[in-house]
Amino acid sequence: MKPSDFDYLKVIGKGSFRKVGFFYSYEKHEGYYGVKVLPKQIIVKRKEQQHVMVERSVLLKGLQHPFLVGLHFSFQTLNTLYFVLDYANGGELFYHLQREGSFPETRAAFYTAEMVMALGYLHSLDIVYRDLKPENILLDSEGHVTLTDFGLCKEGVAIGGIMHSFCGTPEYLAPEVLQGHPYNRTVLFEMLYGLPPFYSRSKAEMFDNILHAPLTLRSEGGGGGGSLDACSLLEGLLERDVSKRIGVSHDLVSAQKTLPFIPEVTGPCDISYIDPEFTRQPVNASVSERCQAGRTSKAFPGFSFMNLVE
Repeated sequence: MKPSDFDYLKVIGKGSFRKVGFFYSYEKHEGYYGVKVLPKQIIVKRKEQQHVMVERSVLLKGLQHPFLVGLHFSFQTLNTLYFVLDYANGGELFYHLQREGSFPETRAAFYTAEMVMALGYLHSLDIVYRDLKPENILLDSEGHVTLTDFGLCKEGVAIGGIMHSFCGTPEYLAPEVLQGHPYNRTVLFEMLYGLPPFYSRSKAEMFDNILHAPLTLRSEGGGGGGSLDACSLLEGLLERDVSKRIGVSHDLVSAQKTLPFIPEVTGPCDISYIDPEFTRQPVNASVSERCQAGRTSKAFPGFSFMNLVE
């Protein structure tokens, strides 16, 4: 595979260290894909090579689960890595939360149930997902959850296994991670209330809130909130004492089978649910290596992959 095999249609996202997400079409398979483009120089400078290879490994498993984004191809040029992924154009959960403020409890419960299924599948493979946040949860064209961005996953963590790395997004760090303690796999709120539970614009204050501030939960009413059952669940999930923190009951999985929201998209080229902050950016300014087919470096051996089932 090489960059020139694809037609570059739109920029659909941007992340850390200049990761760029593109909406591509690939004529040989008459399909549409999301493509994540990673600059090697920055990855090597930050010593993130292992994270990239873990992400590739986890992505290969995503093709076997409906709520995990799957990898179709991966390839590299001299300066850049490419992940060719399932394309989901229902928008980021973050985009919908920004637009609507919060979700009704039934809708939040539906997304939570699908995320639990995706995370449970990863846990069954001894993989821990360590960057769960609305920006990493996409909706497909039917309104189902698609979990993406596996760079901070940890493989080989069996039940009872512990981890030590300080990683994740500040707003969503568990207290034991923030304190530098070993942590395990026990690591809804934002969908119901519109903001993370201990959020502050000051990072220092937010960290102090995570460690010490009382959890404030509003019951249903204006400005978001949840039922008594939802509040009880959140109190259990946000328990600071890891030994008392609850897991999520399998009852959630079958709590609601009717899709609470179906994106009104006319087809794969409909990008109305993707933030214009990305889609307005010129594609050509972000694509600079289309002619460098086949040129690779030695920093990422075994990176390339092609799904031969397609």
